[in-house]
Parts: sequence; structure tokens; C-alpha cells
Amino acid sequence: MQRKRYTPGRTGSAARTAVVLTLGLGLGIGLTGCSAGTPVDDIAVDAKAGPAAPVAPPGRYRTLFEPCGSVPQATLRDLLPGAATLADRERDKAYRGTAAVTYDTDRRVGCTWRADTPDTSHRLVLDVERVVSYDTAVSDDDRAQEVYVRKQLAAGIPLPPTAPPTPTGPASATAPTPTSTTAPGTPPGKTPPGSSAAPDGTPTARSTTAGATGGTGGTATGDPTTPDPASTGLEPRVLEGLGDIAYLDDVVSAGGANSHQRVVSVVFRTSNVIVTVSYREQTTGSGEAPDSAELQEKARNLARLLAERLEE
Repeated sequence: MQRKRYTPGRTGSAARTAVVLTLGLGLGIGLTGCSAGTPVDDIAVDAKAGPAAPVAPPGRYRTLFEPCGSVPQATLRDLLPGAATLADRERDKAYRGTAAVTYDTDRRVGCTWRADTPDTSHRLVLDVERVVSYDTAVSDDDRAQEVYVRKQLAAGIPLPPTAPPTPTGPASATAPTPTSTTAPGTPPGKTPPGSSAAPDGTPTARSTTAGATGGTGGTATGDPTTPDPASTGLEPRVLEGLGDIAYLDDVVSAGGANSHQRVVSVVFRTSNVIVTVSYREQTTGSGEAPDSAELQEKARNLARLLAERLEE
């Protein structure tokens, strides 16, 4: 019987390995061919989506300082003169202050200091708010400005007017339209808080005059653009050189025949933080209200100190 010639080759496990490798390469080539168009499809989808919307920048401040320790002892002695007559324990308590109850000290903090004597009572309240915008299209600073504007208008202090655009062409002969100082979001024809409406429906801002030696606040009459001859320069007003924007409010009231109270508030915004300093003095047994000039000076000095603290 004739034997078959021996031919070298793979048998057994070696042959099976070769088959598996061959199939694997074939599948890889097939898959590569099928997925060749995927990047083009992705590019087409991205092109239809358009460019990503810009995200508004965050505010400058992410945390807040501890409020009760932010006012130096020397300043507290000046703002709370009645504390010097108290017993040691009561005096220490008055200077230590009472922290406001808040749920997030990175968003809002506050502190109150108080000193009472039989004739005079002084109270200092500090409120610090960090505003955060949850709208990616609105920055923290812009949101804080909205909150600040609402506070100023609620106090009856009009916003500074903005310069009207310069008219061009034939329309330049016509009078410019007065600039509105209403708060953002105020519906047309509505009067913002703290303002009154003229007979034609035009809002007119409240003007309050605070006397330097016990004058009382009142509502001005007539044209609000005409300077009030009784003005002493201590009326509620916009302040310059304090934070990004600031105002001062001064309110006096009578608690009785021989009791008067004056509250001076200084509010300013720095980036996305709004600081409110409220300083109150109440007198008993005196026919005159607390001195406006003195309270305003002390409140403004403290506000400047806190503004410097925020710049550190």
C-alpha cells in the first residue's frame, strides 16, 4: 500500500488557534468598516446644537466674615456710650453682641449690640448678605444689584438718573424723554415703593429732610427737581465712595410727649455682598430728637470700616 506524502502544517490546538485569529481579524475589519462614519455623524449633531451659551461669572465673595467680632471695641464704646455706666458683666455682654440666627453663615450673618440707660437707649444692628444667582445667564453681582435696588426704592430714595442718549437727525429738535428710575420688573404705569404719583401718572420720589439738631422727616411738596431750601444736606440720599454703590436713610419718630427715636441706616453693595448698618438712638425725658449729624457720621464711619474689611 502506498503511503501519502507528509506535508508540514498545523494540527490540533495550533490549527484551532489559527482559525480563531483569522476570524478575529475578519470581524475587526468588518467592524472598522461599519464604524467609519460615526465621527461624521457626531459632527453633524454638534453642528445642529449650536455654540454653548456663555455662563455668567461668579461673585467675588464665597464666604462671609464673623459679624460680632468685626466691630472694634473702641468703635463700640463710641456707638454705645451708655455701656460705660453698666456693671462689668452687663458691659461685657453689651460689647460682645448677639449673633443673628441664620441657617447658612456663608449666605447671611448679623449681629446686634445694645446698651440702655434710664434716659437713653442705643442699638446697633449689622446685617451682611451674600447674594448668589442660580441663573447661569445672570451673574451674582447683577443679582445683588437687583436686591440692592429694591432696598433703596423701598426706602423712598430715587435711583441716580442716567444720561439720555444723544439724539441725531431731525429728531434732535425734540425734547428727550425723561429717564425712568423704577425698579427692574416694575410693570408700566405702576409706582415703585416709596414714591407718589403726579396727576398725570408720572412717579415722583419722596424727599425727606432730617434736621441736624432734632429736625423731623417729612414729605416734600411741589416740584421734586427744585432744591428744598430747608434741606441741610442730611436728608436720605445716595452716598459716594462707599463700596460699588450705597445710600443713607434717616428716619425720626416720636414715641410720646418726651420720647424720640432716630434710626440711621447705611446700606452698600460690594460685588455680591450687601451690608446694612442700622444705628438707633432713643431718648426719654427730652423734647428734642437725637442729633442727626452725629448719628449719620458714626454710622458712615462704621460702614467705611466694614467696606475696608471686605477689601482685605
